[in-house]
Amino acid sequence: MLNEPLSKQQGIARLIADLRSAKVELLSAQCAADRLRMHYSVEDIVSFGEPQALKGAIASAGALCRFFASIENRMRQAEQQEKNSSQV
Repeated sequence: MLNEPLSKQQGIARLIADLRSAKVELLSAQCAADRLRMHYSVEDIVSFGEPQALKGAIASAGALCRFFASIENRMRQAEQQEKNSSQV
């Protein structure tokens, strides 16, 4: 029973560290996409890019977008609940 709060604190610390790592990795992916965008036209990417690589990148980007959109929606709900409770 005494280990539960410690275990929860360790879990929270790990979550924060994992979020920071993910932020860096996502920034790296964003930079890679920006390099492609700045150097090549969409037409060239579609014409000369490997279809499987493009489909994989698109699927990954879509999954990330859905995941972070769900987090954003939940954050908005929490902010709205907080705002409503402070008005009471």
